[in-house]
Amino acid sequence: MAALPERPDTPCVAVCSTTFDDVCRGCGRTYIEVARWVAMSAEEKEVVWRRILAEGYPRRN
Repeated sequence: MAALPERPDTPCVAVCSTTFDDVCRGCGRTYIEVARWVAMSAEEKEVVWRRILAEGYPRRN
């Protein structure tokens, strides 16, 4: 298996909005991904990273 790219520990940019939204407007993760992040494997996190980067996240306001 190829090595995973170096990434920050979390895509969080401290612009959280998961209280009323299904997807955080800051990092692009779903509220379930945010809640599970610390328990996810590196491969699971990489899947999320690739999706949010393709969608233009993380965003800083």
